[in-house]
Amino acid sequence: MIDLLDMLLLMLFATACAWLWRGHGIRERALALAKQHCAKLDVELLDGNVAFRRLALVRDTRGQRRLARIYGFEFTVTGEQRLTGTISMYGRQYGGIELEAHPFQAPPPQDDKVIQLDDWRRSHPRPDDRHRLDRDAP
Repeated sequence: MIDLLDMLLLMLFATACAWLWRGHGIRERALALAKQHCAKLDVELLDGNVAFRRLALVRDTRGQRRLARIYGFEFTVTGEQRLTGTISMYGRQYGGIELEAHPFQAPPPQDDKVIQLDDWRRSHPRPDDRHRLDRDAP
């Protein structure tokens, strides 16, 4: 027959399994967020995974201490160096990403968006300039 101790052990086992299952879902969300962040910064996420580092009390954006899962990952900019990054998750809620200092490429200057002010003023006279030009015309 099942006694109270067996029920307690069964409940603890079920709780641990549920916590691990939820943690796996949170890790998958952290991986998706890390991939998205790396793609935005034009760096390459190495090994395509994030690894659980620790549980910690971390201050959120409101300054309150919250229990956070900290995941680590590696990325590269040049393909030669492995740099580290961390992502914090408050449950399924995103906490923030920190990347190790790394070199980055500055975007090339785009000359096609530069407008010469004198040329633009000649082709777009102000309304009060048009009246002045009409009066001055012979």
